[in-house]
Amino acid sequence: MEESILTSVLLPLSLFIIMLGLGLSLVVDDFKRIVVYPRAVAVGLTNQLILLPLVGFGLCFAFGLSPVMAVGVMLIAACPGGATSNLITFVCRGDTALSITLTALSGVVTIFTIPAILVFSIGYFDPAVGVDAEAVEAPVMDIILQLVAITAVPVTIGMLIRRFKPDFADKMDKPARIGSALIFAFVLAVVILANTDVIQEHFLALSGVTLSLNIATMALGFATARLASLNMRQAITVCIESGIQNGTLAIVVATSILGVGAIAVPGGVYSLVMFLTGGVVMFYFGVITSPAELTADDSAQ
Repeated sequence: MEESILTSVLLPLSLFIIMLGLGLSLVVDDFKRIVVYPRAVAVGLTNQLILLPLVGFGLCFAFGLSPVMAVGVMLIAACPGGATSNLITFVCRGDTALSITLTALSGVVTIFTIPAILVFSIGYFDPAVGVDAEAVEAPVMDIILQLVAITAVPVTIGMLIRRFKPDFADKMDKPARIGSALIFAFVLAVVILANTDVIQEHFLALSGVTLSLNIATMALGFATARLASLNMRQAITVCIESGIQNGTLAIVVATSILGVGAIAVPGGVYSLVMFLTGGVVMFYFGVITSPAELTADDSAQ
């Protein structure tokens, strides 16, 4: 995807609006809950920040991905959860407060971990094969600053609005969620249309690796949460936060910061896959499973 008003302005602006909407739902106490749920937060962040990239790295080899596609998989694996994970957790009757806490904390931490994982992936897989090497050699600090501008800044603005105009923030909650979904659909459609040839060439491998990554990390999240003696609602939350990633962020980083549209393709395919698995999870825990089963062991921390 070549440099254009779309990649330099519209896509970053779209992510800015989505992150602003997320900020409208956050308060400072969301970051303080690490004291309330220390074990749950530790398990959740370990899955998001460590296990997810490690599983992605292994699957890149298992599926024999090309260098560019491998970096794309590592990019989506490095991204934090997003507002979508909070919504799915709510529908599944999981621990929504924990979900928001993990989303908020991972959103801050990944500002620094995404550049680190990208630098490692680019150096290891050498995605310059078939693309302009200079297009992917962005300094780490530049990437961090751009991530701050398109993620931390709008979230902070949203939180300030909630702090000083809570009624307005509550009124905008539903429109913000709907708008974020529509903007995400737009971003995803743009990536698909701009990379049709790449998607056709790599779809089978990408659908396999992204589905494997999604299912494996969600299952790992649930298993590690239960092994850590978290209650069922917390385990569901960690499961969702481990597998529902911020696909919009991955797409914007690939197209607007790295300037290599092909790297965005795995993130686009993953986004489609995670909505399918997310739907299954919502149906199982939100419809089939009785509320009593989910709250039977709520005393666990």
